Amino acid sequence: MEVRKLQHFVEVAAAGSFTKASERLHVAQPAISKSIQKLEEDLEVTLFDRSEKSAILTPEGRVLLRHAHAILERVEEARHEMRELRGLQSGEVQIGLPSMFSSAYFPPIMKAFREDYPSLRINVVEEGTVQIRSLLEQKKVDLGIIAYDPEEQELDVDPLLTDELVVCFPADHPLAGRNRVTLQQVLAEPLVLFKEGYFQRKLLEEASAASGLPQKIIFTTNQLSLIRSLVLEGVGVTLFLSMLTAGDPQLRAVPLDPPVYVHLGIGRRRHTYLSIASRTFLDFLKRHFAGSASPAPEASGRPSTT
Repeated sequence: MEVRKLQHFVEVAAAGSFTKASERLHVAQPAISKSIQKLEEDLEVTLFDRSEKSAILTPEGRVLLRHAHAILERVEEARHEMRELRGLQSGEVQIGLPSMFSSAYFPPIMKAFREDYPSLRINVVEEGTVQIRSLLEQKKVDLGIIAYDPEEQELDVDPLLTDELVVCFPADHPLAGRNRVTLQQVLAEPLVLFKEGYFQRKLLEEASAASGLPQKIIFTTNQLSLIRSLVLEGVGVTLFLSMLTAGDPQLRAVPLDPPVYVHLGIGRRRHTYLSIASRTFLDFLKRHFAGSASPAPEASGRPSTT
């Protein structure tokens, strides 16, 4: 059932005449008549009583008219939304973000994006990179910040940034004044960490397995502000991205020895349609981080295996 035929049908019903409908639509009357005839053939019903000079709806025609109005209204709504999206006047982006990225990097990104695209909505799901990968695969988010691997096979991932992982202490901690600390020294401390699925957890799990030293995890939460407060109270130590500690006068951030770098990228499902709003946000992120994603030199330390 073509939309054009329904439009012709509705106009003939409103005008009560094929001739008048032709004049209103600026379409030749034979074309209107043929369109209605084809619609009747498709539906196997008679839509108009043509025995009089006027076109009178049959009972079947009255039923179709009710549906035709609803169908044409929805089609017009769809066209309107598509026009808005083409003009980026509306749209929504679902994105998965790790807590450290969202706190350290996202607020200024969101501010700049809103200035350029005030009508687009961004919905954030905060999870670890492992869970975000799963959300992408399940189509629960459009985009997600995950670990960048140039040999990625399942998702399309564009590199965004490289940041160093640092150990966070309260000011009076014995290790707070060190230039660097080892992962073995970190494992000797009580740990306040994010829950499973975050790259700090995987790094410490690998270090624990390699050294034979157990992890002393005493508290887990995905609330970054709570982790920071517990560290400042001396409850335990944690690992943050260095950007997150920049300008924090209370936390003492000490790099690891050897240094550990975290490579993050923006991921999306492969061979899947991405909305105009999501593509716009993706391009904005890539422009924002242009030049920030070069990998750390291998000679200066191992990269994170998140």
